[in-house]
Amino acid sequence: MVTPALPDWMFPPRPSGWEADDLDHLAEAPRHTELIDGALIFMMSPRRSWHSRVVENLTFALRHAAPEGFEVEREMSVRLDKRSRPEPDILAVTAAYDPDRTWYAPDDVALVVEVVSEESADRDRGIKPFKYAQAGIRHFWRVEDENGSPVVHTYELDALTRSYVATGIHRDRLGVPVPFPSDIDLTTLTPRR
Repeated sequence: MVTPALPDWMFPPRPSGWEADDLDHLAEAPRHTELIDGALIFMMSPRRSWHSRVVENLTFALRHAAPEGFEVEREMSVRLDKRSRPEPDILAVTAAYDPDRTWYAPDDVALVVEVVSEESADRDRGIKPFKYAQAGIRHFWRVEDENGSPVVHTYELDALTRSYVATGIHRDRLGVPVPFPSDIDLTTLTPRR
């Protein structure tokens, strides 16, 4: 069996591997390419309609709830360190809008939201929350599919241990005071069957 040759862009530009800033120069890479600990991560499986609707509708709800001084973005990467630049599904940031921006620094990020998909479940539940906490991002939400309904698990950073502490599990309604007051009807994020 003949193995096809890999394209040149898949080879790191230096012997030490990939770095966060390299993502801005990978025009040939698939959309939603992330860098975790120097390894490129590609979204290979197609996204489910459920995932897309939850991300889209939760982004809209958070934009509506966000007070002045916050911006809500979809699928923008966060440069956690020199070798990690994940792309959360949704971010709430305090940095001003910049149309040429390609990433945010952890100090700019008030909230990251990961909507779990089968392909990314291990990263969304373990690796990414650990790395977000280590970078000092104060709030993390993980959205799970529970029989077709979104369930939001909310976490807040314990600054002393640099780890997340669970603050709630929200079904039907997400009412939280931080990072800004939000009251979101979760039943409207996906159509009922």
